[in-house]
Amino acid sequence: MERRNWSLEALKKLNYIDSLEAYDKAYSLQLWAEEYMNDNFLSNLDLENKELKSFSELFYKNIEFLKIHKQSIYNEINQNKNIKKFLQ
Repeated sequence: MERRNWSLEALKKLNYIDSLEAYDKAYSLQLWAEEYMNDNFLSNLDLENKELKSFSELFYKNIEFLKIHKQSIYNEINQNKNIKKFLQ
């Protein structure tokens, strides 16, 4: 039962994080991963099919979000570097 509660808590937090704004979402995903993603993450996951499907959709949706967010930050940094060069 403990694994089940842990899994439901992870799903609930991931679902909440999905509703946040971009910067809060990225930071919250980092904290979520530090808390839940460990070496035996998959063996500890105890969800029913419907919950597992929801979890996997959220998980991969957030991975895609982080890829886009990373690129956005990279572009902002480059833009700031260009502005800095122009002002010097």
